[in-house]
Amino acid sequence: MSDGVDAWNRLAALLPPAQGEEFEGCWAIGEQEAGLGLLVSGLLSGDVAIGETVRAQISVLTEVWGEREALAPGLRRCRGDGGPGSAVRLIERDDVHVGGDTVAAARSLSGLVLVPWIDCARCGRVLMRAHAREPWGDLSFAAGQYVITTPDRTVAVGLFPADAAEEAFTGLLQDCGHQPTRS
Repeated sequence: MSDGVDAWNRLAALLPPAQGEEFEGCWAIGEQEAGLGLLVSGLLSGDVAIGETVRAQISVLTEVWGEREALAPGLRRCRGDGGPGSAVRLIERDDVHVGGDTVAAARSLSGLVLVPWIDCARCGRVLMRAHAREPWGDLSFAAGQYVITTPDRTVAVGLFPADAAEEAFTGLLQDCGHQPTRS
C-alpha cells in the first residue's frame, strides 16, 4: 500500500472510466480526502463488487487521510465480490472494545481503548486502533497507535505509532502466523 500513486491508480480501475479519471485527478491535485469520498460513492452508485482485502485497503487509506469515520458506513455497504480466499476482513466494530490494560505489550497500552479494525482470515490476528478516552466519554477521533494482537486479543505482537496505519496493515499481511497444513 505504500506505493502511493500506484495503489491509487489500481483503485481507480475499479470505477467506470470517467469516475476513475476524476478519482485519479484528486491525487494529482492533492485532494486525496475528496478522492476517497468519490471512490466510495462511485463503488456504491455503480454497485461495484469489491473483495474484502480491497475493502480493508480502502479503509486504511481513509484512516491515513482522516476520512475513515465519515466513509466507513458507505464502505461497509459496498457490495462484496463473494470471492474466496481473502487475506483479511474489515471488521470495523466500534461497539466492541478491548481495554488496553488486558493486552500484554512491550509498551504500555494502559488507559487506551483498542477498537478491532481488520483481522487476518488466515491466522486470526487482529489489527486494532488504540484510542484515548476523552474526558466527555467518547474515544479520541484519531488513533494514538495501531496494535496487532493475537487472535484471543491478549498479546500485542506488533505496535505502530499514530502515523503508521499503512505500515501496521502491511505488518498484518506480511507477518501472518498462519502455518499451512501439509497434505
